[in-house]
Formats: sequence, C-alpha cells, structure tokens
Amino acid sequence: MAQTSSTSQPVPSGTHHQVSRFVIIVSAIAAIGGLLFGYDTGVISGAILFIKEQFRLDSTMQEFVVSSVLVGSVTGAALGGLLGDRFGRRHMIILAGIIFGLGALLTAFTPNLTILVIGRVIVGVGIGIASFISPMYISEVAPKSIRGTLVFLNQLALTLGILLSYWVDYLFTNVSEGWRLMLGLAIVPALALALGMAKMPDSPRWLIMRNRGGQARKVLHQIRGTQNVDAELEEIHSSLATEGSSQWSDLLKPALRLPLMIGIGLAIFQQVTGINTVIYYAPTIMEFSGLKSAGASILATTGVGVINVLFTIVGSWFVDRAGRRPLLLTSLIGMAISLALLAVSFQLPQLASSLGVAVVIILMLYVASFAIGLGPVFWLLISEIYPLNIRSKAMSVATVANWGANLIVAMTFLSIVNALGRPGAFWLYAVLTLCSVVFTYLLVPETKGRTLEQIQEELKTHHLK
Repeated sequence: MAQTSSTSQPVPSGTHHQVSRFVIIVSAIAAIGGLLFGYDTGVISGAILFIKEQFRLDSTMQEFVVSSVLVGSVTGAALGGLLGDRFGRRHMIILAGIIFGLGALLTAFTPNLTILVIGRVIVGVGIGIASFISPMYISEVAPKSIRGTLVFLNQLALTLGILLSYWVDYLFTNVSEGWRLMLGLAIVPALALALGMAKMPDSPRWLIMRNRGGQARKVLHQIRGTQNVDAELEEIHSSLATEGSSQWSDLLKPALRLPLMIGIGLAIFQQVTGINTVIYYAPTIMEFSGLKSAGASILATTGVGVINVLFTIVGSWFVDRAGRRPLLLTSLIGMAISLALLAVSFQLPQLASSLGVAVVIILMLYVASFAIGLGPVFWLLISEIYPLNIRSKAMSVATVANWGANLIVAMTFLSIVNALGRPGAFWLYAVLTLCSVVFTYLLVPETKGRTLEQIQEELKTHHLK
C-alpha cells in the first residue's frame, strides 16, 4: 500500500492554494502549544534532580513525579477528542493554555509533594489537549504546498520549548528551591498561547462542518490572501457530504482501519523507541556516564537540546520536498544505530574514562535522528490521514495511545535499567526501533503534495479488508 500511494495525484484545476503571511502567523501562534508541550517535557529533567533531594524520593517516587503529568495528558487527549468537534479547535487551544497556566502556578507554589503531583496532572491535561489540537488546527488552515512545513512549526516550537527548559534549569541550578521557578515560568508561554489564539480565526474546515459556510469563506479569504477560494470550499463541502456525521464507532469501519492502525502504531513507536527516556532523564543518563554534578549534567543536556532544534529545522525543509516516508525511515534507522551504540558504550569497560563524552555525542546523534522524522512526522501524519468528520476523535485516540505509551516508558525506565542494566535497557529500545522500521515500510503512506480531501480518497482505495 505504501509503495503505491507515494505518487502524487494531479491537483484539480482551481485548487491552487495561495501562501499568505497571515497563515504563517496563525500557525506560529498555534504552535505555542508545542512550546508548552516541550517546555514541560524538558523542564522536569533538571527539576527532578532537586525535587528528589527536597522530598527524599527513591527511584520509584521519581518515576511517579515525572510520570504524573502523563496521567493528565492522557485525560486531556481524551477530552480534546470529545470537545474538539463541539467547541472548535481554536477554543480548545485557548482552554489548553489556561489549564496549563493554572497547573504551572500550582506546581511552583506547592507546599508539599501531593499538591506538586496534582499540579503536574493539571499541567498534563493542558498538554494533552494542545499536543494534537494545535497540529490539527495548523493542518486545517495550511495550504497543501507547505502544510508539512507549517505543521513542523509545532514540533520546532516543541524543541525550542525543550531547549528553553534546559537553559532555565541551568540558570536556576544554584538558586534555593530553584525548581519552583523552573516549573512556574511555564506561565509565560501559557498566557501567550491563550491570549494569542483569542485573536485568531476558527478553522475553516471546522466551520464548514458546523454549517457556518459564510464564516468559513471569510476565514479562507483571510488566510489564503485571495478572494478565489471557491474551489477549495467546494472540495471541503464535497468531502464532508460524502463522509456524513460521525460516531466513535465509525473508527472501526473498514475504510478507517488502516489510518487508525497507522496512527496508533506510530503513536506507540514514537514512545517505546525511548525518546522521552532521553528527554525526561537526560541529566540522569549523563550522571550514569560519570558527570557527577547536577550543573554539569544539565549543561551537557543543553547541547542535546540545541541539536534537537537544529535538526527539526532540517526536517522542516525536507518534509514537503522529500516527503514523509523517506524522513521517517531515515529517522528510525538513525535512532536504531544510536541506541545500539549507546548500549555498547555502557557495555565496554575500556570506554569508562571517556564515557561521558561518548554518551553526549551518541545522544546528539539519536536526538538528531528523531528530530528530522519520527518526532514531527507522527503529528503531521495523524493530522492528515483522517476524514474531517472524525478527525478530532481519531487524532484523540492516537494521542491517547501516544501519551499512554509515554506514561509506561517514563514509569519503567529506571526500573528497566535496574532489571536489565544500562546496556540491556538501550538494546531493548534499539530492537523496538527496528520493529518500527518494518511497520513504517509496510504501512505508512506518502501524503506529500495532496490536499487533505485527496488523502482521504487515496486511503479509501487502500483500506485493510
């Protein structure tokens, strides 16, 4: 299926989409949701070094504090699917910013461990909503010619959020109870997201789905920078008329089995290949390699964050040129090699004297590989492969699977290290990455150069029996 779908279909006459400056601004503001996602993902890696000392946490309790945000994320992803169609993409992004800001304040001013965990769960709800609503909104407002690049803005913002969190962690390393400032500063991007999205338009596709065609036309005029939007409106109306209304049970229909399998499969593989063990526990991994001070570990981790940003930019340049599948396959192969090298590095005693340097270099290779493909392409693909009438629900299911797998990985990493040893843990992630290569090669389609409506027609003819 993947091979036959890689040839772009011709674009119907009159459906050329203009690229306006305004659509880039809209996408950039929505991408602040990715910044929130990234900031909280990264900030806990440094904060946990100090939280564990203040509250005297063993490895199990460290996993619990780190993972508590993921419980909220699963909840937020599920709520986003339920409410995204009813209240619209824009309003849900605004809600995500408000929830995230409240949670950030609660974690910063927490009097005890219980309130800290509750605050982390609330933060997670905001992240869970924003993590898929933001790329979905961008996908629905973007012209097809640069849709991949614009959705990559969300991932770029995510990587910038991670890098920013590492800098903040380092800045407050020697400040008394600096972890409170690390967590509390997330209120700044949360407010920027909520206030910025209040000025943005609703998704034209959502407006049409809610029978508000007049408003949809005005929004398309605004974001396309042209009055010639009739063909695009007609294509959206036609696709929605064919799809009809949707129920959760529609996800099990034959035509949606393949897209659902792709979304859930990539969601799980994105996590079980180990990326968030690196993001959440990067300073801890640095300490494994011999960097003993918290400041040195966090500073080394910052280098990994820089690589994450730079290679996300590289991926954004290639995604609408080379396509989604080549980036995914290149990404996964690079990750598998990196994980194998990491396992070998911890396995060979003769590397002990230079282990810290080796681990930093290999982690950079691993993160670079993730950043050009699996990281952003997963979110891009799930925003593209589902029909409009059920997109919010389907993306919610994939996102719940993603956060659920994230939760399992985060809660088991230190335990797996204790059970299998450091080399064994990374060998396990390497094998799972090879499995994801096979999955991608066999099932994942190419969506470059098509409108969202063309993608739905393509997938209908290749669904699993």
